[in-house]
Amino acid sequence: MTSGKGGTGGTETSGSGDIVRTLELLWETGRRPSRGPKPALTLDQIVEAAVRVADTEGLESLSMRRVAAELGTGTMSLYRYLPGKAELLDLMLDRVQRPSENPADLGDGGWRSALAAMGRATLDLYRRHPWLLQVNQSRPILGPSALDGMEKVLDRIKPMGLPDPELVSAIIMIDGYVVGAARTRLYAQEAERRTGLTDTEFWQAQTPMLEKIMASGRYPLLATLDEDTWGPDFDHFEFGLQRILDGLEVFVARRARSAVGADGDESQG
Repeated sequence: MTSGKGGTGGTETSGSGDIVRTLELLWETGRRPSRGPKPALTLDQIVEAAVRVADTEGLESLSMRRVAAELGTGTMSLYRYLPGKAELLDLMLDRVQRPSENPADLGDGGWRSALAAMGRATLDLYRRHPWLLQVNQSRPILGPSALDGMEKVLDRIKPMGLPDPELVSAIIMIDGYVVGAARTRLYAQEAERRTGLTDTEFWQAQTPMLEKIMASGRYPLLATLDEDTWGPDFDHFEFGLQRILDGLEVFVARRARSAVGADGDESQG
């Protein structure tokens, strides 16, 4: 799941359409097309087509006209199903965030494994749908997928014993870390696409000069780093994720000890 910290540099903003109508569409409580010929499409087909366009061509290519072309229909026919692009985007966001129905996908049952699994799943979500990083989701429309995902994670991390705001903050913390990692990967892919150089080729081009600089004695600590320090085998994402969880584990244990101490003081009083 994602809590929508996609950054302020997005090209689109969630929740910018008709909020009430969007909620009706997400929760299937609103009116359905009634006038004219029998609908040839479903709202699901429209949303799935829009996701395909964004996945393959980028968010900048998304428009009602482009989605209509993807479906082989006229642009105006889409307006029988939803007001416009803003509402469509919110439906797309909820669609791609559908949580897994397999409980095992949230780890082995402990809160730490649940948060770790959530972080990895969110990174994979951004990898499959990189256009998500272009959407400012600071004001998300809460559809069934978003709430289902939150419910599942909260159910697994409730044993942390933290107050509700801190439980939610733990989720936001992991999500913020994942967004940063996903954005870094996206930038690397974009750099390769724009320059035509792979990461390996880019660093190889700098190697001769860097070797001379390291041999100069100006950077003695950098010069002594293991040659594998910058290699691809080290999983920086997993390392960072586990250190965040280490910190939470210490915090949870400290809170538990404080609670036990407080209970002891009360019983003695």
